[in-house]
Amino acid sequence: MHRDIEKILLTEEQIRAKVAELGKVLSEEYRDKNPVVVGVLKGVVIFYAYMVRAMDIPCQMDFMCVSSYQGTNSTGRTQISKDLSCDIAGRHVLILEDIFDTGNSLQFITNYLNTKQPASLKICTLLDKPERRKEGVTVKCDYTGFTIPNEFVVGYGLDFDEKYRNLPYVGILKPEAYQK
Repeated sequence: MHRDIEKILLTEEQIRAKVAELGKVLSEEYRDKNPVVVGVLKGVVIFYAYMVRAMDIPCQMDFMCVSSYQGTNSTGRTQISKDLSCDIAGRHVLILEDIFDTGNSLQFITNYLNTKQPASLKICTLLDKPERRKEGVTVKCDYTGFTIPNEFVVGYGLDFDEKYRNLPYVGILKPEAYQK
């Protein structure tokens, strides 16, 4: 796996420090609010596990699975394959996401979750790739770990063709690894 990485963009240590920093901020923001922390599967799993442990507050954990990608390309069509298990009406909801890329998925998710009438709805993303944002996307992240360049990244939950998620860092995938 490591030989397919062109460059390590974010080390395990950099990510760990940022997660600790975000955890402190989110703990203050959501103190006494018992938020529902929604992870967007599958890519968020590793970030989610570390993030909820970094938050020193009670919270309810839930997950959604949505997809708009085939390989390295966004299809522009988002579908829910796993919905929330709990009622979020009147609850403070924090969406954790691995990467804010085109914005299509997060726009879809926030529009959908807002129909369920949460008390508040905010987004925390590990990675933000603003160069890829699609025209017309109005959703914004409230908390961002790292802003990254427009490169195809894997690791720390992010994949290509279901591979590389278990890398402990975020790396730029060599083009030959996804152009086969």
